[in-house]
This record gives sequence, C-alpha cells and structure tokens, in this order.
Amino acid sequence: MNKIALITDSTSGLPKEYVEKYNVKVVSLKILYKEKEFIDGVNITPEEVYSRLPKELPTTSMPSVEDVAVLYEELVKEGYTHAIVLPVSSGLSGTINSFRLASENFESINTFIFDTKILSMAVGLIVIEVGKMIEENKSFEYICDRIPKIRENLWLYFTVDTLEYLIKGGRIGKVTGGIGQMLNLKPIITMNEDGAYTTFTKVRGSNQAFKKLLSLASEILDKRKGKVIVMTGTMHEEAERLKEILSQHKNTTFMYKGTITPAVGIHSGPRLLAVAVMKEL
Repeated sequence: MNKIALITDSTSGLPKEYVEKYNVKVVSLKILYKEKEFIDGVNITPEEVYSRLPKELPTTSMPSVEDVAVLYEELVKEGYTHAIVLPVSSGLSGTINSFRLASENFESINTFIFDTKILSMAVGLIVIEVGKMIEENKSFEYICDRIPKIRENLWLYFTVDTLEYLIKGGRIGKVTGGIGQMLNLKPIITMNEDGAYTTFTKVRGSNQAFKKLLSLASEILDKRKGKVIVMTGTMHEEAERLKEILSQHKNTTFMYKGTITPAVGIHSGPRLLAVAVMKEL
C-alpha cells in the first residue's frame, strides 16, 4: 500500500495545527546573524527578528541537500513510498534544487516536486488541500494531477510600507525604489510566470494600498467561492481589518490571518500586508 509524505519548507508559515493534522514534514531555512544562526520558525520568532532589524539585517540560508537527505532517510525508515514536495517559488529561492538533488538519491521513494511559484501561506493553502486528499486516500497520480489546477486558481497580492528591504535584497531596482519612496507610491506586488515578484500596479499612500488589496481579493471572490489568507509582519491592525471585511464576503469559505516567517520578512520588511485567494475548484 502506498504511503505518501507531504513536504514543504518553513517559509510557508504553515500553522502547527495543520502540520500536525496532515503530518506535514517541514524543512527549515536558516536565519544568519554575524554571531549566531537560528532556524526559521523554530528557535527565533518573527517578533524577535523584526525588533532586531534596526541593529542588524540578517541573511537567510536555504536548506542544504544534506538537510533534505536526513529527512528522506527518516521517510524510508517510516515506510513512505511516495513524497509530494511543495517548496517556496524557485523565482525567490533555490530551496527547490536541494529537494531535487536529495530526492535523486532515494529511488525507493517516488517523489513529485512542484514549483509553486508563490510563497508564504499561499503555499500553505496548497499544502492543506493536498493534505486533505492524502487523508481521503486519493491516489498519488490523482493528487499530482490536481496540484497544478489548484495553483492556477490561486492569487497573491501584497504591499510594503517601505521599499528599503526589497531594494537591499535585490528584489526591486534602486532607481524605481527611490522614486517610489519620494512620491509615497506603494507598489501592489504579485508573482509573474517565473515565480518572481512583479509590480501589478502602484497607488499613492498606505490607505489606497489597503483599498486596492481589498478590491483585488473581492473581485476574485465575487466570481466564485474561495479560501482567503491574510498575512503581515507587524501591520496587525490593518491585517485584522482586512480579515474582518473579507470574512463577511458571501463567498469566503475559509479565512486565516497569520504572521510571515522571519525568512520571508527579512527580504520584504516587516511592514508588509498580503492577501491570497484560492478559488474553489
């Protein structure tokens, strides 16, 4: 009988309740300071990272091939025959390559690695859907066929209060960033076909950015029932307001509000507000 392992990385920010419910295997990125390194989401909290940002901007390190191999060794011992891997977008991190290289050394486990081309709890939404299918004893082939269709019906938009961190991380041009900051322009960012950040539009001021995120999510929900995710670093008041409004939409079937993991927040900055919507198939 097939035994399917469900794997993601720590940037998904998947809540503990879902990790436990669907027995999700989470491979963690590392947060690197000059004097010490931490494990993303394990021994350092988002709040601790964000409070230290004025003093030091740490870097992140993706899981090594060896880290993933250790997980696979455990899967073999536990009798897994198949694995489904849902990592952060290849357009933002090389994490997917560690999974590919490590899995090649474990031929006894039939592995399907899907480039989500998205990040944070938008990935988490896909993980939850796959977890449900595994729980329902759907076949490996059926699940692998469904995953791309789930992704096609998933959108993510976010804005940042300052472009400083995207500029430092090389995620946005310095010239464009400088102009945006001078004019108080707030970008509404989404994912392009390669799974990298792209500017969807720009609006003037934080209030207009909030309204645009609300409008984009509402337009998707107006067409079909869907699941909604609201994420932030430190903009909890705005995130709560966005959650409350979208929770009341007649087509919202699931709502979750959470905090982005340090490995995500280091590159975007803590003053981030994001919304993801997954249309029901």
